[in-house]
Amino acid sequence: MTINFQENDLSLESQWRAIILFGKNSATYKFAFGKALLELVSKEKNSISLDELSPLYVNSILEHIKINDKQGNSSSSKFLEACRNFNQGNINYDQLLVMTEKYGFTNVVDAFQNVNGGIIPNQFYEKDYNGKNKNIVITDDLLRLKESIQFSNFNEEVDARWNLVETAWNLDINPNLLEVKIDDSLQQLYIKNSFMKRIDITSAKSSLNGYQKGKCFYSFQDISIVSKDQNLCAVDHFFPHVNKLKISESGGNVNGVWNLVLADKFINLDKSTKVPELKYLERLYTRNEFYIASKHPLGETIINQTGKTAKERRAFLQKQYDLSLNLSIQKWSPKIELKPVF
Repeated sequence: MTINFQENDLSLESQWRAIILFGKNSATYKFAFGKALLELVSKEKNSISLDELSPLYVNSILEHIKINDKQGNSSSSKFLEACRNFNQGNINYDQLLVMTEKYGFTNVVDAFQNVNGGIIPNQFYEKDYNGKNKNIVITDDLLRLKESIQFSNFNEEVDARWNLVETAWNLDINPNLLEVKIDDSLQQLYIKNSFMKRIDITSAKSSLNGYQKGKCFYSFQDISIVSKDQNLCAVDHFFPHVNKLKISESGGNVNGVWNLVLADKFINLDKSTKVPELKYLERLYTRNEFYIASKHPLGETIINQTGKTAKERRAFLQKQYDLSLNLSIQKWSPKIELKPVF
């Protein structure tokens, strides 16, 4: 069965996240374009020419390409080559902007709003190309995103996805060997390269949040990943960390991404070391399948940690659940639970 991220949830927030999380990963242009659109929303712009949009679009690519040179699967790109030439001092910024307007938007404008072979129901912008005048017209639906409590999370979520994709590309790790790990403080995701050197990738919270639709895993209350926000979430072990040894003996890593969820900080305190009721196991399975369906480096990690097939992954989770329940006896559910969105 295919897991559908937008099933029973066609909110603007879910449509935005579907683009960022499930669109094609042939190049990172969509992430730069997404960040530019978010900046336009903040400025409350209704229309912008490609000439005006170029600086917003190219600046984030310039920063990323300094760290990870590979930003696409194509063997050559006039646009990316122009970015490299600018960073190396071979062309000036005005020349870069000319190249950006000419080559940088060729595919991304048409492809950005396409998810799984179709355009999202509520388009966030429209093309207004009339001869030499090329404009992007922002729709009311994109502007409405600013009113969402989730809006403050979006930029970090885009960066997290971008960082994970480009890191996996540039390390050129066999997907069957890929393992994204989390540090002891549960704050940072990292990979070890072939020389066993740790390479930090991105914040754990910003990477996990989009796949939970910005909601507490258990209560579906809105959560934040922005530091110092009042409703800043906590990273929780679905299967308690106190069961680490037994889970390890049964072939599981309690610190694996498959077992980490984001929770409202008060819900997390209440759960403590208890085992959630059985219905939340299905939710964990669904959340993990979101990663796998999105062709995400964390998805490859989850496959490697829990099983190659859906049947194997279900059996793995059930095995850990039965083991943890035998150790804990008591089942737990939150005192507050809003309408589920996945």
